[in-house]
Formats: sequence, structure tokens, C-alpha cells
Amino acid sequence: MSLSAPAPGAALADWLAYLETLHPKAIDLGLDRIRAVAQRLALSLDCTKITVAGTNGKGSTCAMLESMLLAAGYKVGKYTSPHLLRFNERIRVNGEDASDEAIVAQFERIQSVLGQTTLTYFEMSTLAALLLFQASQLDVVVLEVGLGGRLDAVNLIDTDCAILTSVDLDHMQYLGDTREAIGLEKAHVFRAGKPAICADPVPPQSVIDHAAAIGADLWRVGVDFNYSGDRQQWAYGGRTQRRNALGYPALRGANQLLNASAALAALEALRDHLVVTQQDVRQGLLHVSLPGRMQILPGLPATILDVGHNPHAISALGQNLDSMGHYPHTYAVVGMLNDKDIEATLSRLAQRVDRWLCATLSGPRGTSAQELAAIVRRISGSRTPPDSFIAHSQEITRPTTAHKPGVRPAPRPAIAARDVQVSTFDSPEQAFAEARRLAGDNDRILVFGSFATVGPVLDVLRREGRDVLS
Repeated sequence: MSLSAPAPGAALADWLAYLETLHPKAIDLGLDRIRAVAQRLALSLDCTKITVAGTNGKGSTCAMLESMLLAAGYKVGKYTSPHLLRFNERIRVNGEDASDEAIVAQFERIQSVLGQTTLTYFEMSTLAALLLFQASQLDVVVLEVGLGGRLDAVNLIDTDCAILTSVDLDHMQYLGDTREAIGLEKAHVFRAGKPAICADPVPPQSVIDHAAAIGADLWRVGVDFNYSGDRQQWAYGGRTQRRNALGYPALRGANQLLNASAALAALEALRDHLVVTQQDVRQGLLHVSLPGRMQILPGLPATILDVGHNPHAISALGQNLDSMGHYPHTYAVVGMLNDKDIEATLSRLAQRVDRWLCATLSGPRGTSAQELAAIVRRISGSRTPPDSFIAHSQEITRPTTAHKPGVRPAPRPAIAARDVQVSTFDSPEQAFAEARRLAGDNDRILVFGSFATVGPVLDVLRREGRDVLS
């Protein structure tokens, strides 16, 4: 049952609590409700719009686009989800999180025209972001799709350029249980006659077919754009533009060159609307920041934070961990939501972790620590080596030759099963505290599995005075 709408002048926290009860379902895909409310609000964005969809890599791609466009002097809005510490992280204007007051003002405006219509938390958040962008008179907005594409609230906007970062198995109860089905849902962010950037090296045929059917201008990695590099620098090559001698992005991880290439392909496709110089690109990639994505904290023991929560993301995480060198022991703090493929996800790290510290995540979608521990015990004795990447992806470490999409790396050699320790905790904070107590300076601590796992740990570190958000 819905709470009463907050009174005028209510705090943002009150509004967020209200939004959680406003609509009968937490996730209710469809554009009819939000479109009707947007029309009542006379919502219109008179600026360049870039939409970013995909299973993994969306947040990083959005962050790099924002950073490069800000370096070029544009007024930029960015909308992403979910958040790690504060709701305000979802809505950014000119490189700054929106204020409580600005967000509340938009919620009040939306509430005034709702009538009998109810919207989900995400739909209300999306409208608030779009209204704030409209009021800010921006040059360009970067919009991350929340779930899928076809029926996601962000797809309300007719984009000038769509990016599809990757297609893999996630949210299958909503999008389908094959890459073909999921790809088709995500490809619906494409628009007729507009550039559609596909950074999945081996995209489902449904993506290619849908782009052709609607007349989108499909740009495929390995066909229309690509990259090459060595240990010092890398280069982007597109249809008509080449950018050489680029420094590596500040974001760590094996997939970041692929994400950066997708962002640069979008900028190339929009070059008649947006002028971004080579220096803007260099500065943007140098200063981009996105907490919780292969984030390695300074100090000892090495501490890695990663919000990855599906097999595709954790395969990349495993590859990144391998590139860090040898550590005597790896302690993994993990918490996951129950709508994820937990066993397939955790199995990607089964041979890389010495001690698992399983944490309960609260809420209806949370998985108990005991359930996680049972899965860990089941997979930890397996002698099947984890794939360094699943079949339709590829290794994307700093390359020494031109990238070859679709080529699967050689399988990792079999690793003998090891005895691992598994323990359970009531929260990620408790699990992390125990990991810190156990780990020596030469060991490493990995925190992963969900925004709801990494966020609380980041908050612990922030309250200790650690610089964890830059």
C-alpha cells in the first residue's frame, strides 16, 4: 500500500521512501505510464542525446563520455543507476551530483500531474532526471538504460546515438533466456537513421537484424571501429577518424578499452554535432572516475571493489585479478541478489579465492549468507577451471596487436582443487571487517557481487576518511 505523498518541503529521504511504495511492482516494464506523465509535464530535451544500453560496461562508457564531453567544454547531464552511496549520484549536471533540493523539486512537479497514474521508483527517478536536464539547458545528455531497452523508461527518449556495450545473460525473467532474445530487447534503443554503436564483439544476429529492419546506422566493433595498442598507449580507428597516442583510461579493467572505443565511436558518429578534440579525449580519459568498477584502493592489503554480478562481468574480473600478480591469499567478501545466476557467477572465481566471506543482503531480493555459502561449498571442490572469458567475449588486456573480435583466448590450464574456507555474516560491513582482520599486508581483499555489497563497504571506508569516490 502506498504511503501518502510527502508534504511540501519534505526531505529527499522521505520522497525516496514514498517512491518505494508508490507502484504495486518494483519492476513493471512498459512505456505507456511514463509517456503519459511526460506528456502532461511537456517534457522535451532540446540537446544532443546519447543512450547507453548493455549487460555490462554501461556505467564505464557513460562515465568516459561525460568526462570527455566536459573536457571539451560542453554542458553535460548524465543519468545512471543504481547508486552506491547516495541517490544523488544517479543524476549529474556538469560533473556534479544533483542537490537534494533540485531532485525534490522535480519529484513535487511530477507528483502534481500524476493523478491516478502510479510510477515505479525507477520511472519517477528517470522523469526527475529528465526534467532537471530540461531546466539546465544542457548541450548533451548521456542516459544509461536501466534494464533491457525496449520497455525501459529511458527508451522514452528518442536518442541521437545509441550504444550497445554488450549482450549477455542477465535479468532473464524479464528479457528472455537466450542472447538472441536479450539482444533484441536491448537493440530497441536504436533509432531509424541514427547511429547505433555495437561494442559486443560477437553480437546476436537479432541485434544486426533489428538495426537493418528499422534503418539504423549500425557501427560494429571490428567492422566500423576498432583499437590497437601496446603497454604505453593505444589508438582508436573508426570509419573516417583515427585517434593515436592515447593514454589508457583511468578506469582499470580488461574491458575498458572496448568501452572507451564505443564512446569514441559515438563521438565520431556525432562529430557534426559535437566537436571533441584529441586533447579533450586525452584529458577526459585521464580524469574519468567511477567507483566500484575494478577499483583498487591505495594501501595494504590490496583491496579491490567491483560491482560485477553476472558471469560475464565476473569473468572479466577474474582476468583482471590474474593480471595483478601473485598474492598469498585472496579473501572474497561477496553478497548477491537472488535474481542473479549465483552459481555460474561465483564459479568464475572458484579457483582464485582462498577464503569466502559471504554476506547477507537485506530486502526481498537479497540472498542470505547461508545460501551463498552453500553454493560456494558446492563449487569450490570442482576441478573445472574457470573460463578467462565466456565464449562470445575476448581478452581485452592492453594488446600488442590489433584487436581481433570473436577470437576466444586459449583456455586456462587446469588448476588443482584447493581447500577453501567459507564463513557467513549478517552484512557486508561485518564480512569486510573480518576480512581486514584476517588479511596480511601481502594478501588481497576482494569485495564484489552487487552494488548493495560494494556500497556499504565504500561507506565504511568513507567514514574512516578514505578517499574512495574519486
